[in-house]
Amino acid sequence: MAESRLQSLVGKESADDYVRTYVPKGRWSDAWNLFKSNFVRFVIINVLTLLFFVPIAAVVYLRLVYLTNLAAVYPFSANAGLSVYTPSTVGMAERLTLSTDLLFYSLMILAGLIAAVGLAGGAYSVKKMINSHGQFTVRGYFHGVKVCYFNTVLPVFIFMLFLFASVVISDWAAMEIAYGASAAGPVTAKVFIIIATVLVGMFCMWLFAVGASYKVKLKYLFKNSFVLLIGTALQSIFMIGFALIPVWLMLIGMTSSFFLVVGIIIFIFIGFSFMLLAWMAYTQWVFDSFIEPAVVSEKEAARAKMTPKQLEAEKLEEARSEARELLAAGKSELISKPILPIDTEGSVAAVPARFTRADVAAARDARSAMQGDIAAYFEQHKNDAKFVEYNKLFAEREKALTDTGKKGKKKKISSENLLR
Repeated sequence: MAESRLQSLVGKESADDYVRTYVPKGRWSDAWNLFKSNFVRFVIINVLTLLFFVPIAAVVYLRLVYLTNLAAVYPFSANAGLSVYTPSTVGMAERLTLSTDLLFYSLMILAGLIAAVGLAGGAYSVKKMINSHGQFTVRGYFHGVKVCYFNTVLPVFIFMLFLFASVVISDWAAMEIAYGASAAGPVTAKVFIIIATVLVGMFCMWLFAVGASYKVKLKYLFKNSFVLLIGTALQSIFMIGFALIPVWLMLIGMTSSFFLVVGIIIFIFIGFSFMLLAWMAYTQWVFDSFIEPAVVSEKEAARAKMTPKQLEAEKLEEARSEARELLAAGKSELISKPILPIDTEGSVAAVPARFTRADVAAARDARSAMQGDIAAYFEQHKNDAKFVEYNKLFAEREKALTDTGKKGKKKKISSENLLR
């Protein structure tokens, strides 16, 4: 069973600034409501992620410009094929395309390492929003880069290698066919590498999802990703297709200017955010189905649903409560006011075992006299420096627990800065 094979993921969540929640009825409605109510935050995530994809876009653009320039120099068109057919130009276009792709797709692998930065931050931020119901900060985005970059760059690098191999082998097959070689071998190699790239791409999607969600050793990362892919193959194919809707619009845009404009607008504002939300919500549902969530108490689950303002208020109240306890335990009545020292030479009249009214009256008078001495000593020494400074210190601390600022807001305190 998948549950037993995925035990290595239990309690290994990469989240260290939010609590993963469990949603037994699925996450689709929750994800849709999250998307509607936090649209601006998803736009911010998308723009931040898009910035790290600029190198890939630059490589694609430069490759197109380079091929266009070659078409202007050599006696053929890059789009229409050979326009001047001579023995010396046979296969030249295919050979130049191969050499061009070797260069630019190698650069694209390096650009993919930069794009992985955006994917790591975006995936972690979307995952955090799913589990904390909309909590997001730009600082948290880059915290996600720190936490998830290695597990993100690994599947990106693997997929880019296969994409590179797919393009190069396809170019090689076209060149061999142009030279008049048998098409069987090149076409077979092309078909196999394309199929392998698609399958590896699906595996890398799960490698990316597991890596962005859990901190596990490399062997468990590969093992569990493979188990999840095989166990949810049909669902994963559908969800990958659904998540890539912005890409399909861009591809349709190659033949329709309207869809091209729509695709560009979507990519600028919510393209990457939509893909990450769709895939992360789906994979989180799978994790909920097969992996025990790391919610160890109802209190933590309730905290995961609280807004940042509520969490801050709770944290402040906990600090105040701790401060009050420490304050109460720290202040001593024995040293906060002057107390008459015990006079070893004096004596207090005691009531004997057999006593009369006179004995009781004598004891009462002696105690009244002692209380008078205590009060007189207190009045005499209450303004001594050591008592004044001690009580002033605690008076300031007690005031800090209820003091408010100019706008009526309570000042932020902690047990550390309150009781130093």
